[in-house]
Amino acid sequence: MEPTFARLRPSGMETTSTQPGPSTPTPSAPAHNARPRTRPLALGAAALAVALAFSVGLLVSGRGGAAVAAPTTSMAQLAASATGNPQGITVVGTGTVQGTPDTLRLQMGVSTTRGTVGDALAAANSAAARVFEALKKAGVDDKDQQTSGMSIYPQYNSSGSSITGYVVTESLVVTLRDLKTAGATISAVVAAGGSDARVNSIGLDIDDTSSLLTSARATAVANAKTKAQQYADAAGRPLGNLIDLTETVNQPTPQPYYAEATAAGADKSIGAVPIKSGSQDVVVVVTATYAIG
Repeated sequence: MEPTFARLRPSGMETTSTQPGPSTPTPSAPAHNARPRTRPLALGAAALAVALAFSVGLLVSGRGGAAVAAPTTSMAQLAASATGNPQGITVVGTGTVQGTPDTLRLQMGVSTTRGTVGDALAAANSAAARVFEALKKAGVDDKDQQTSGMSIYPQYNSSGSSITGYVVTESLVVTLRDLKTAGATISAVVAAGGSDARVNSIGLDIDDTSSLLTSARATAVANAKTKAQQYADAAGRPLGNLIDLTETVNQPTPQPYYAEATAAGADKSIGAVPIKSGSQDVVVVVTATYAIG
């Protein structure tokens, strides 16, 4: 039996033929039937590249039945050339810089309970006014004082069958920009609010992070390039230019210090609340893609 061959014509037509042996006569056929059997292959540019890579890697039959391996082409290289996407190394770089908080954000308010809505609201307004006056005396700018909420709701007896009074709560957020005097200011406003004062939490923050971000960005980019160079060296390829860069910034959030506090029996002679600034991290993360030779 004679071998059967499959050939891929340049025109994209696959032709299959069988060579007859000497003992097998080939019947004559009319001229119009002399054309070999063909089957068209509908191949796009990417599919043709894959077909060529596959055909190049086939084993070619040699004399004496020996198999000779033909050279193969990397599928990744064919895909890169077909799509036009450059080869590169993508890495993530991180830059972390520590800063010292310089701002304190105070969340506080006043809460009063009276028999009627009018009485409860009047008492809350009076307590809030005393708090604002204490902030003014402490040198806190008006732009750093902001009303953040208000609520009025009834208070019921133990069985829930009747209203015994009303609770009015007024909340505010205060920004204190001098940590050296912040503790004394907190004590002063709590004393001014008296038994109606409430402190929900305080948080330390860095007001201006621009210089810290500049340093963190430089560190992140340098970190990414170092990683890319390590990968290029390990692969035995030269590192090319930076071709893409994206950034994620993790801004420091105020460090909360919760104080479920009332100022019942608050004494105006109480000392300053102790404040420790500590430190905060400013983190920049970059994703960088470098070309490789």
